[in-house]
Formats: sequence, C-alpha cells, structure tokens
Amino acid sequence: MKLLESGRLEALSRALSIINGDSAVQGRVESYSCKMAGGEKAFYKKFTADGETTHDLQALSPPEGVTYFSQSLSGDEEGVLCDTISRKTLFYLIATLNAAFPDYDFSLAKSSEFSAEPSLSWVQGAVDVALSPIGGTRWRQLRPALWAAIDEEVLLTECRIYSYNPDLASDPFGEPGCLWAFNYFFYNRKLKRIVFFTCRAMSPVCAVDSGVDFTMDDDEDFN
Repeated sequence: MKLLESGRLEALSRALSIINGDSAVQGRVESYSCKMAGGEKAFYKKFTADGETTHDLQALSPPEGVTYFSQSLSGDEEGVLCDTISRKTLFYLIATLNAAFPDYDFSLAKSSEFSAEPSLSWVQGAVDVALSPIGGTRWRQLRPALWAAIDEEVLLTECRIYSYNPDLASDPFGEPGCLWAFNYFFYNRKLKRIVFFTCRAMSPVCAVDSGVDFTMDDDEDFN
C-alpha cells in the first residue's frame, strides 16, 4: 500500500490530537493507494498460497453494537456472521494496517477481527459519540472539514466501510492507559484507494508520555 501524501489530511490529523479533562484523543486520517509496495507482493503470494483465490469469501464479525440475522456462508440461518469479504479486499485491509503501524505485524489478522459497517451515517454517529465528549467545540468545528476531506479522497457514497476490532493482545492501542480506540477503512474499489481513519483515547498522563503534541485550542477554523 502506498501512502498518498496530503497536506490537508496531515493538518486534520494534527488537529485530532486533543487533550481535555480525563482523556486525550490521538487521531490520524491517511489515504492509501491499493498498489502493492515493498514486500507486499511476497506477502500477497503467501496470503493466497493455501489454495484460496482472491475471490473466495471470508466471514466477518457483526459490527459492534449491531445484532441481526443474515445468511451464513453455507446458506443456513444462523444469526452469527453478518457479512463476508473477498480474500483480496481482506488483504488490502491488512496491508493498510501494516503500512499505518510499521512497528506491528498484522499478517496473521483474521477476517473475524473485521466488520462491514452498516452505513456512512452509522459510522459518523459512532465517531461523534466517541469524539464529542472530549473534542467539544473543537470537534464540532473539525467534523465538517474531516468528512469533506475524506469524501474528496474516496467519494464516500461509493465506499464500502470496514472496521478493525482486534483482541487486546494484537491491538497496537491495547497498551496501558488506552481507554478506547476505533479503526475505520473507507474503501473505494473503483479508485483502488482506502482512507484509514483511526483514533484512540488515552489517560492524560500516558498521553503526555507518548510525546504527541496535544492541544486544547478551540478557536481554530477548519472550514
């Protein structure tokens, strides 16, 4: 995956580092081309070496907070797995994580650690619930510019949205002081591009120790 340089997204990522009261948010929004780079071609060959084709479907977990019945891979009503993903798309999501967090290896991540989100409005609502209590006025100013920038990168109406919800042992945000985290992928198959939006909330003490430049400035205009 190739990181697509964007001054606009970099500025938004800096603005997503906010400290307020008992929590501090560290956020990033980045755009990636689904073009294999470096050792990804070798990883891709290994990823599909077990007789599975790029079109084979993998089972996803239901989105967090969503419960509904759907068809299982066998066609039986089980009400457990609510969506599937192609092997190739799963590779893109894992490769994006590897590119975004080079100090971690997500090669063994399973499809069950990912979910397909119901809709853009659902994701926007979940992001609001997470960021509004900490971001306050700053988040309300930042929000329109953030979604406009993501839309410009990947055309949100044409995207499939996925999330990564790993166990704490493999989660790079599962460190001491981490209160919560979210990881969203906005994937436009036609453009062959993914915008990765990730945030974590930390205790202020751990946040300061992380070396991130947090701010409490609510006066900046992001529009």
